[in-house]
Amino acid sequence: MPTSALPADFLRAIAEGFPPDFLTREPAELSEYGRDWTRVYTPAPSAVALPRSTDEVARLLALCHQHQVAVVPSGGRTGLAGGAVAARGEVVLSLQRMARMEPVDLLGNTVRVQAGAVTEAVHHHCAEHGLTWPVDFASKGSSTVGGNIATNAGGVKVIRYGLTRQWVLGLQVVTAEGQVLELNGALEKNNTGTDLRQLFIGSEGTLGVITEATLKLTQLPGRQDVFLFAVPDVAAVLRLFRDARQQTSFLISAYEFFTDRCLARLQRHRKLRSPFEAPSGCYVLLEAEAKDSAAVEAWLGSLFERGLVTDGTQAQGASQAAELWALREGISESLSATGLPHKNDISLPVAGLEAFCGELESLFTARYPGWEICLFGHIGDGNLHVNVMKPDDMEKAAFLARTKEADPTMFELVKKHGGSISAEHGIGLLKKDYLGYSRSPAELELLRALKRTLDPRGILNPGKVIDS
Repeated sequence: MPTSALPADFLRAIAEGFPPDFLTREPAELSEYGRDWTRVYTPAPSAVALPRSTDEVARLLALCHQHQVAVVPSGGRTGLAGGAVAARGEVVLSLQRMARMEPVDLLGNTVRVQAGAVTEAVHHHCAEHGLTWPVDFASKGSSTVGGNIATNAGGVKVIRYGLTRQWVLGLQVVTAEGQVLELNGALEKNNTGTDLRQLFIGSEGTLGVITEATLKLTQLPGRQDVFLFAVPDVAAVLRLFRDARQQTSFLISAYEFFTDRCLARLQRHRKLRSPFEAPSGCYVLLEAEAKDSAAVEAWLGSLFERGLVTDGTQAQGASQAAELWALREGISESLSATGLPHKNDISLPVAGLEAFCGELESLFTARYPGWEICLFGHIGDGNLHVNVMKPDDMEKAAFLARTKEADPTMFELVKKHGGSISAEHGIGLLKKDYLGYSRSPAELELLRALKRTLDPRGILNPGKVIDS
């Protein structure tokens, strides 16, 4: 196992072979770089490395492998599963200085970027050419490409574009021993055996460190209409989705929902105004690209006639669209700012959502009578974010114990309905003990074998996802 204290020979090699500002041990920076958005674990890294090139990453990992120094790869640190936490004296390997973006290849519709490039910066870089990397979520202003790929990030546009792995053509990866791998380049077709690139996508930095990527781009979508609907409950959210999915007059880009409790927390934190006078149990945000405007208008009118919505509004221009999106994208931050949420990020087959949600309500009633439950998520791809809020009169330790005790019951329900205990946040530290609810014993052994093969000394993000 890797050591937690940094050997003198290791530090000497760093001082002799790297720039003076390559390694920092300043307490404030250790605290900042040692945590992610989980905010559950106390950061305690021994140092933070800030390379500027793949060569520096490779030479650092070779030294870490030689001296058995544990490493935690770090991007924007926007994860919510503890995957980027350094709590046991590890060296944090931050890719933030590696943010270069090469010119967009307009013939191949690709762009090569370093892992530290911020998601939103990539969007702006490509938009100049009418193209986009369609990986999009609330944290796009902070998250980085390397972190997105390492966690196979989801987000609000999965219903239309799919997950991150579908938009990565090639990877540059450094192994635990410091070997640099170039995987697939910019090839659309490469039928030469197992696609090693996919081993590293979603591996959460446990098998190698992603330093560069060739991203697949697509045309920017046409004009997007944004709607917000009020509906009475989760069942109505699903009924509206079923109806919207059957329409041929528009193409759904996003279908998001949140409950009245989420909206109340958002209004307390950000002081945002609801566009509706009367409160409602749930709200649906629909973003769509119209194919037939007249047919869309007819569909909107029918929603009220058929009782599928109780109220609704359409954004008139980009400014109002941003205001409606802010009601959805500000929720996670607002829950944490106004209380202590216990978060779960689960997914179900879309066809099984209605049955699952019915049983989930009964589970909440039994496990958390009278507690505040804040639900939101990407209904269009089967992803629910379940947030149990700590009661004001309950001690934090008692709350965490209670929720930890209740989680397996929900995970059993997820397993029963063929779902996943982590839709997009990853496993990290938080979900590691529950991985068996979504993966079979045979799968778990294969994951361990991969870890032992690619990281024989266990230095890469040790303790995350699975033990070797």
